[in-house]
Order: sequence, then structure tokens, then C-alpha cells
Amino acid sequence: MEIRVRDEAVYAHTGGRDFDAALPVAVLLHGAGMDHTAWSLQTRWLAHRGLSVLALDLPGHGRSGGVPLASVGELADWVAALLDALGVERATLAGHSMGALVALDAAARHRGRVAGLALFGVAERMPVHPDLLALAATDQPEAVELVVGWGYGPRGHVGGSPVPGMALLPAGRRLLQAARPGVLGVDLSLCNAYGGAVEAAAAVACPTVLVLGDGDRMTPAKAGRALASRIAGARVELLPGVGHMIMSEAPVPSARAILGVAPKGA
Repeated sequence: MEIRVRDEAVYAHTGGRDFDAALPVAVLLHGAGMDHTAWSLQTRWLAHRGLSVLALDLPGHGRSGGVPLASVGELADWVAALLDALGVERATLAGHSMGALVALDAAARHRGRVAGLALFGVAERMPVHPDLLALAATDQPEAVELVVGWGYGPRGHVGGSPVPGMALLPAGRRLLQAARPGVLGVDLSLCNAYGGAVEAAAAVACPTVLVLGDGDRMTPAKAGRALASRIAGARVELLPGVGHMIMSEAPVPSARAILGVAPKGA
């Protein structure tokens, strides 16, 4: 599905169902250097359980036009502009890593527009090592290898996929390698720069779940729990043996977490 937002084409995967704004809407926001396919194992599942699903390619990513936006706040406002373009008053937001920061910030900036919030692999601060920032800024292949190597939990390093015939590390590598030049560097820099999570968390006013991996070395579960404690009524789902790439490592619990905070259809 193609949407026009601020005069740019935006691609969204709808899980094989036509988009219907009359149903509860779920918007899925991918992480740094990724695209809508990060949610491949959730999109169709959710679309067949009463939700209208939009797994997005953010600006400058995947099949979407434009250039990557340079701050979490800009992306949060862009999400609100997307809802306006679709004529959608309220939606559930699910975000992974960078996308989780965007979803959190959008829930604070546009409280009346967010019906539920599912945050995957998130923390109060998400600093990025200077060496990785430098490698990503110049599109060095080592940047992808570092993200993949640190991103997956132990099972991912020995195949580890719940999907027969798929190995997690090669799939993650190919996803990040598909990004346009400069995209991973911009995305990691905005994660590194964002310092508004604590203030945003205090402003959230919707059902919220944080889905954390107990083997996450990029946003450790302890830091995710600290963020959850700042969101009124937030639940934490801690997944054993799971790293940072939660949606591919634990696809069914990930999908159920999103469904659990979404409004129920008529």
C-alpha cells in the first residue's frame, strides 16, 4: 500500500488485507537501518485478528521516498502526519529499538492519537559506541556485522530461527545491507542523541507494554524495566533467551503483545 505523506510516497505492508480505517489500526515502526520486513512475522498474524495493520517503511527506508529524518521528535510528528493522511484519529503504535523511541515520543507529543503502545528493545537511553557511529557514517561493512553480532541472542548465533529454513544472523545481515547509503548512520546517530525518554514516559496515557529480551546486549532488560517504571500502568514482558531482535527471535509473543494493547473491534 502506498500513502502520500508530506508530498512523499510512503510504503506500508498491510498483511494481505485491504486497509480499513474503520477497524482498530496498528502502526508498526522498524528499527535503525531496517524496513517493514522486520515485522514480517507479525503483520499478517495481526491483520487476521481484527486489526488494520500498517508495517511502515519510514522516510528514506525501504520502498518509501524522501530522506531519513534526523531526530526522534521529527519522526514522532511524521507519524501524526501519517495518521492525518489516512484519516485515522487514533492508532496503536508498536516500535522496535529506534522505532520504539519514535512510538514513545509520539505517544507523549500526540497523546490523543495513540490508543496503545508496544515498545520492543527499548531503554531510557540508547547510546551507540563511537566506533560503530563512525563505521556506520561511512557505510563500512563492519557496521552491519557489529549490529548483527550484538543484536541477536545466543540462539541466533547457531541458526535459532523459529521459522523452518531460516537462519537469524544471515537474515538480519541481508536486511541491514539492503539499506540505502547513509541510512544506518543517520538512524544510529538519532538514537544516540535522543534524551527525552524519561519526560516522554511520564506523559504517556494509554495501555503500554514493554517487550524485553533477557539476553539483549544493546538495550539491556534492566534499562528497559527502568523506563517501564516511569510509564503509568505499563507492563513488562521479559522473554528468556532472546536478544535485541525480538520480533524475529520470538515472533508469536511479539504479535500477542501488540494485540494485547490494541483496542478491540466492534
